[in-house]
Amino acid sequence: MPPAAQNAAVLAVFAVVYLGMFLGGLPRLRLDRTGVALLGAIAVVGLEIMTPEQAAQSIHLPTILLLFSFMVISAQLRLGGFYGASARWMTALAVPPTTLMGVVIAGSALLSAVFTNDIVCLAMAPVLARACLQRRLDPVPYLLGLACASNIGSAATLIGNPQNMLIGQVLQLPFGGYLLEAAVPVACSLVALWVLLSWQLRRAPPAPSPSAQQLASLDAEVMPLDRWQAAKGLAVALALLGIFLFTGWPHDVCALVGAGILLLSQRFHTSRVMALVDWELLILFIGLFVVNHALELSGVTSQAVTWLADNGVHLSEMGPLFGVTLLLSNLVSNVPAVMLLLPSAHGAHAGPTLALVSTLAGNLLIVGSLANIIVVDAARRGGIDIEWRRHARTGVPVTLVTLGITATWLAWRAT
Repeated sequence: MPPAAQNAAVLAVFAVVYLGMFLGGLPRLRLDRTGVALLGAIAVVGLEIMTPEQAAQSIHLPTILLLFSFMVISAQLRLGGFYGASARWMTALAVPPTTLMGVVIAGSALLSAVFTNDIVCLAMAPVLARACLQRRLDPVPYLLGLACASNIGSAATLIGNPQNMLIGQVLQLPFGGYLLEAAVPVACSLVALWVLLSWQLRRAPPAPSPSAQQLASLDAEVMPLDRWQAAKGLAVALALLGIFLFTGWPHDVCALVGAGILLLSQRFHTSRVMALVDWELLILFIGLFVVNHALELSGVTSQAVTWLADNGVHLSEMGPLFGVTLLLSNLVSNVPAVMLLLPSAHGAHAGPTLALVSTLAGNLLIVGSLANIIVVDAARRGGIDIEWRRHARTGVPVTLVTLGITATWLAWRAT
């Protein structure tokens, strides 16, 4: 294929793939974002833009291995009932509603900083909803607190969510250094979230008594606690945290070994653990790696960065990178946005800016992050409707305030 035709083909594939990222799929086709990314990668190989070997080499394997390993660890903890038990402990506290909100926010944020925030929400949402209904509390503010706090808390570390794992692995950020950088804006953002939701709680009327069917539908999603299996998962996770903080050992290899240890189980069959691995997310990563690398090889990426610089938008500077990350994260979601911007991320500020902004931007709308969608779907199965306007009344101000806090912190650190 002539170079001009090849570049045109790359641009066409890229445009279709990122249109799918924006729309959540392609019109009239039963494709979600994962399907679109996978077909984009297939098109790159099928049109001979890249050979299968080149496509395989474009995949950042350390990120895939790290993401997979923590999915296995989170699956172990979910099967062991750890997340559900944590939610039951929080909601059983005999405290006022605003204090309970603070406990939910702090607990879900802490768990999401260490484990994948999506699985934390998946396991905790039914327990939290049930407890609120039994206490005659409106469950919606608490469920929104769970989703928002999980997103915010996951920004605190380089293992809290998929995009942070990618950023940390590609830019080789120090685990402890990033934690210190993110701790202040994350902590302040959680306080701001608590203030906003506590104000909403004071205006919320008591919830009606739940029906037996409603409680039964929520109970069906809760795993019973297995102390030994939960302890195994926690031991591996804490060991990995120590390794990440105090050694220079490769994170992906250590996490993979930890996942392998957990798979050696007499209780949980491998198929049960593997069924809880988010294979679609892994395939989404693989497809986007291939498509984005094809665009990079064509030279279009560097030309776009040069054009932006000529027009005063220098992605190597913190301000423009902050703004572009915020815009793209809400257009195509945070993982594709980060993948697109990583080749242009240079300087000490780039990693924290990308990680914090792309994650906090996910609170804006329901579709902004998978954690939001998981909580809303879990609520719906329990007969609790959280439509997009209700979420936006919390998500929009939370996003604006937390991004303002982050911008102030990053600007102060840059001076």
